[in-house]
Amino acid sequence: MTETVDGQTYQAFESGEQDDDRQSDEALAFDVLAGPILRRLTPERLVIWLAATHPLATRWRLIPQGEGSTTEALDETVAHEMMLSADTMATMTRHVKVGEHLHLTLLDIRLPTPLPHDRLIGYDVEVRPIEGQHPWSSWRDWAADLPFPGAPWPCFVLQSHVSRLLHGSCRKPHYSQPKGEHPDQAVLTDGMARAEQWLSEHWQDPGQWPALLMLSGDQIYADDVAGPMLSAIHQVCPRLGVINESFRESLPEIGITDAAQLHQEASLYYQRAQLLPNTPPHREMISRFFGGVRKPIFTSDNAHNHLMSLGEVMAMYLLVWSPRLWADISLQAPQGLSEDHHALWQREAEAIAGFRDQVSAARRVMAHLPTAMMFDDHDITDDWNLTIGWEQSAYEHPLSRRIIGNALIGYLLCQGWGNDPDRIPEALWTEVEQALSHGGQAQDALIDTLLRFDQWHYQWPTTPPLMVLDTRTHRWRSERGIDKPSGLMDWEALTDLQHALLGHDAVILVSPAPMFGVKLIEAIQRVFTWFGKPLMVDAENWMAHPGAAYALMNLFRHPRTPRHYVILSGDVHYSFVYDVELRGHDRGPDIWQITSSGLHNAFPQRLLDLLDRLNRWLYAPWSPLNWLTKRRHMRVIPRKPSPASPGERLVNATGIGLVDLNQQGQPIRVLQLCADGRDIQFDLHEAEARWE
Repeated sequence: MTETVDGQTYQAFESGEQDDDRQSDEALAFDVLAGPILRRLTPERLVIWLAATHPLATRWRLIPQGEGSTTEALDETVAHEMMLSADTMATMTRHVKVGEHLHLTLLDIRLPTPLPHDRLIGYDVEVRPIEGQHPWSSWRDWAADLPFPGAPWPCFVLQSHVSRLLHGSCRKPHYSQPKGEHPDQAVLTDGMARAEQWLSEHWQDPGQWPALLMLSGDQIYADDVAGPMLSAIHQVCPRLGVINESFRESLPEIGITDAAQLHQEASLYYQRAQLLPNTPPHREMISRFFGGVRKPIFTSDNAHNHLMSLGEVMAMYLLVWSPRLWADISLQAPQGLSEDHHALWQREAEAIAGFRDQVSAARRVMAHLPTAMMFDDHDITDDWNLTIGWEQSAYEHPLSRRIIGNALIGYLLCQGWGNDPDRIPEALWTEVEQALSHGGQAQDALIDTLLRFDQWHYQWPTTPPLMVLDTRTHRWRSERGIDKPSGLMDWEALTDLQHALLGHDAVILVSPAPMFGVKLIEAIQRVFTWFGKPLMVDAENWMAHPGAAYALMNLFRHPRTPRHYVILSGDVHYSFVYDVELRGHDRGPDIWQITSSGLHNAFPQRLLDLLDRLNRWLYAPWSPLNWLTKRRHMRVIPRKPSPASPGERLVNATGIGLVDLNQQGQPIRVLQLCADGRDIQFDLHEAEARWE
């Protein structure tokens, strides 16, 4: 239907009862905790995620910019009307009660009349609890800073072609950026904040808008949690009222029996390994999940504060996506910390405070761009499904199975659903409702279902299509030994991918881990794998498993698969771009490996400088090592970042990737928008091309 407000006509879409009342100046009867987050958007369909203290009815006004009008005419009247009854809208809203005071409103709005392409579309959303007689409350009441400066409403653009996109991964809240020349000067450290800054400068021109935001993994760090962040989570948990799940069976022989006790036990900050008795059946799981895995080549990953309960997981999502809950949170250290842990807490609290101050920018970005997501390991736990041995030790213990399962429940509710709601069957939602209401056996049954679920991958009907791969739950398990790395996708999954690719001229393929990585680092990973220690160096690359590597190369060579592949990746905590050609009887497809990592994380600088230069020297075009490592005759051309220091090919800076594509789906410009304000462009560098 249409409404007229202040002389303007809007398309209105409502869920719940209709009421012309508006929220007065009195306190809200509810709170919107996070969102709105725009997810899968097409001209006929809008998928939107909201989190609040109550189940919400929503009312939307969509305001397309007038055709051929200027930016100032964002408030032009719409060109067509649409009527949707309240009964019809009720079928487009799913309410998920996660806790007594945490309700997700999942909107899957089907539009009978398509929205226009390539034009600004403002939206005005009002909400109110579905129970009781409450006035409507505008976004101005609970997210007044949602629009860009100068915009009357938040807005979005449905691009007819993916001519530009943003992508990134790895957003660790307590990442601490090295101090620069002016340590007292406030500097952005979050790639999402840099994206917001860039969009605020370009939002008035629809042609400048990215078609989508791709978050390709580690949207949260469930396994690597700072002490102050865990404290913030524990301050939020009682306010949410998520089910007080029992740990009596998964934590035998100790005093903590449920989540409420776990959340109140400040003495276990940095000490969660103490939750299990140090007996042989538990030792491997303790070291895997809580002890921290010393990785001498790359980093030291500490899991001493690993998230465990579902309440902790949900609180983490709210805190990294919205500023709403931060206002009442203290980052003060608790009593009883050791001297070393107290010093660590202070360093982490400074980093968390800087991250907190940039969360509003992340909310604004996700309220304006269609946002696609895919898990990587840290969304669940480090090295998730790396080897058969890892799977056996993780899934056979009730506590680690619960830890993984709770993270998967959180992923389903906060990330997975919005990628493609049609892939989530109704029977699964029934299990979700039972688990969130009753916990116990129902929660364990849901976890069992999610561990078997094989529909996390998805495709968006963009031009060119966006195909997002699940490289975590479709593993090609090694037949050489339980401690050998599994392939990132098995034969069946790669075959399904090949069928999905048939008939397309170009594709945007999202693989959380790079398909074509840095040769020296992959060689180091092979050495550790040969010694039976793949967990020491995260030996997760596409070439680590011969079967997966062979099938992948054959997929690219298939005569009916695309001629142009843009591969978006993250994971590695540095950014690079490779142009890849496959040599054969006929010239193979054009492949671009574009890696942007991390949004709020980085590689140890000195170590990366060393590896970068060694890789460039050891695998130069004239090096005989290329013959020892060649695979299927690939020609790899690294792109040179500019500006950069001499010899630098890997960019080590927090930020977000920006890719411009032509009508054929070929990248014509690749930038890393660094959080510190630099724009680094990757230029083709033919002189360093090598055959492998």
